[in-house]
Amino acid sequence: MTSARSFSLPTGPFRATVSVPGDKSLSHRAYIFAGMAAGQSAVAGAGTGADVASTRRVLAELGVEIDGEHVRSPGVDDWTEPAGDLDCGNSGTTLRLMAGALSGRPYRSTLTGDRSLRRRPMRRLVAPLGALGADITTTDEGTAPVIVGGGELGSADVEIPIASAQVRSSFALAALQGRASSRVDSPAGFRDHTERWLSTLGLGVWESKTAFRIHPGSIPPHRYEVPGDPSSAAYLWALAATRRGAWVTTPNVSLNPGRIGFLQVLEQLGAVIDAEVTSSMLGDPVGTVTVTGRGLFSTEVRGTLTAASLDELPLVGVVAALGEGITTVADAAELRTKESDRIASTVAMIRALGGGAEETEDGFVVVGTGFLEPGVVETNDDHRIAMAAAVAASRISGVVQIEDAEVAAVSWPTFYEDLEAVCSSR
Repeated sequence: MTSARSFSLPTGPFRATVSVPGDKSLSHRAYIFAGMAAGQSAVAGAGTGADVASTRRVLAELGVEIDGEHVRSPGVDDWTEPAGDLDCGNSGTTLRLMAGALSGRPYRSTLTGDRSLRRRPMRRLVAPLGALGADITTTDEGTAPVIVGGGELGSADVEIPIASAQVRSSFALAALQGRASSRVDSPAGFRDHTERWLSTLGLGVWESKTAFRIHPGSIPPHRYEVPGDPSSAAYLWALAATRRGAWVTTPNVSLNPGRIGFLQVLEQLGAVIDAEVTSSMLGDPVGTVTVTGRGLFSTEVRGTLTAASLDELPLVGVVAALGEGITTVADAAELRTKESDRIASTVAMIRALGGGAEETEDGFVVVGTGFLEPGVVETNDDHRIAMAAAVAASRISGVVQIEDAEVAAVSWPTFYEDLEAVCSSR
């Protein structure tokens, strides 16, 4: 990415109802589930960002036909052996979930991606997939390319040491192809989309609040109606929270408990939150959220709340800087392994805009003064830093320049235009 973008947006209160792009996590899973099923499925409302496109591209290399909403697949047992490396772009979700899906294939598949993806940790897949009998290797540094497949899978009961939905899901997609049932457990705080879907489809059952047993079997064809992405809606929620008297309503968004920690953080910081479940997708709650801004204060984010708001923690830094008091984020060491070191990137962003912030080993501390100043933000090719900086810019009188701003297209191609439209709503 080489593009820069300068922002000077209306700073007053707004009132808006906005439909956000389809949920990225659910879009990946919908396409992979549909691709593993033999026959005709449909995926409606999927996210249009580059990460979801990576999953569609990888599936196409395996013989899955995707035309608009329609997905036609020979089924995972008859996927085509890939002719070359499978390019996952910048999408860690694509690589990790497809590593599980490909574990039981009789051929070897090489999963790789762009420079950023090839720096991210993949060794955490080796132990759980290996326990099933998968032949899986990474580089010596534990990164991509990941080579997987080539053998029959058995069964295993594994405990994953981190609350990672991607690792749990990778294991589950492999375990579906095993000879007997398998079990996965981990600390709480993960997104349980995959487990909810498998349970609803009769392919798994909860044994405790965190332990899930997977029953081998075929995923049936299905029509997936993907709701809006709460990780995208979070930028609009933050926008409203930072402006006294502003409100935004986001209908039809995923309200999975592992996805809405940011709403709890906003409430602790002083925003008014109204969330209502209106429907579900394969047992996954969907609903409407309204966030209203009033005075902002400070809070402490740690433990399961950190896990449930991990992707939004750069936004927490921005909102906290625009509040009053000292906000602490802890238990977030996982942020250092994302598209950028998001602890360092978040602190650098706040400082670049005249705010006070310090890194800690597993998080950061922000001194809220109620305002930020014009400046230049380096995104480090990280879409969440670029988007958080744009939210900060919406409260600054003056120009904020965001380097490599177009990296936001990874998750929300029209983000800046949509943000400007919301800021101008009355």
